[in-house]
Amino acid sequence: MCFSATASFVVGGSLIVMGAVTIKRAGQRRELAFAAIPLLFGIQQLIEGLLWLSFQYDAAQLKTLTTYLFTMFSHVIWPIYVPFAVGLLETVPWRCKVMWFFRFIGVVVAIQLLLLIMLKPLTAVADHHIVYVSPKLYDWPMMLLYITATCLVSIFSSHKLIRTFGILALLLFALAYWFYTAAFFSVWCFFAAILSLIIYFHVNRAQS
Repeated sequence: MCFSATASFVVGGSLIVMGAVTIKRAGQRRELAFAAIPLLFGIQQLIEGLLWLSFQYDAAQLKTLTTYLFTMFSHVIWPIYVPFAVGLLETVPWRCKVMWFFRFIGVVVAIQLLLLIMLKPLTAVADHHIVYVSPKLYDWPMMLLYITATCLVSIFSSHKLIRTFGILALLLFALAYWFYTAAFFSVWCFFAAILSLIIYFHVNRAQS
């Protein structure tokens, strides 16, 4: 996360354990993708923990590798993964159709951001927070579409806890940008990782 290697490893390890439990609790195959979100967030936090260590030990190759891995998670995987995982849980016909709209946006956003990551310079800088630096990677038109794919899709779910996850993720995205403008993606991903615990409660309630 954005604050320290230790915190990233603690949060990441906790989320991986929680994710494994959540996956085990999933009763249907269509729930597995959604149930795996905490585990994936845990892996992402461990990657950022390694990035912190690369600054501490001046490990240039590790820094480059973890910078690209984290950014692939945050900018490419999540815009595609979240709308597909949420959509798999939906059974209301009109909501299912709406989910395809969000999936399309997610794929478009992920492809565009992937091209920017591959074609433009990308680096990470650390002070009190980690900042991922790349030209045009955070342009607001693309970020609005990103938010649509990763947050607003959950608000259209028929499941109360999933809607709660989407609303809180959206609010925390705004909060992270307001207070941590330069490092907001790292901070927001940390907040979203904590929010992914809501997924455990949703799966647990579904199996109760």
